[in-house]
Amino acid sequence: MPVSITIRNVPTEVRNELAARAARSGQSLQEYLLATLVNLAGRPDVRTVLERARERVRRTGVGLTTEQILDALAADRR
Repeated sequence: MPVSITIRNVPTEVRNELAARAARSGQSLQEYLLATLVNLAGRPDVRTVLERARERVRRTGVGLTTEQILDALAADRR
């Protein structure tokens, strides 16, 4: 069942920027904020991503050093 959320003390300039973004995307401010919150809630937070990566390294035993990563990036740029 959907619930309502109230956010108090939003600075005027923040509200105006969000309203402008909503207008540019053809949405009301409420539609824009709801879509943004749904998108945010659907993505893992940084802590979860790091925990998953560490667990993957523990399970597989595969890890790269910083030097290996930088070498691979440099090779991709050539």
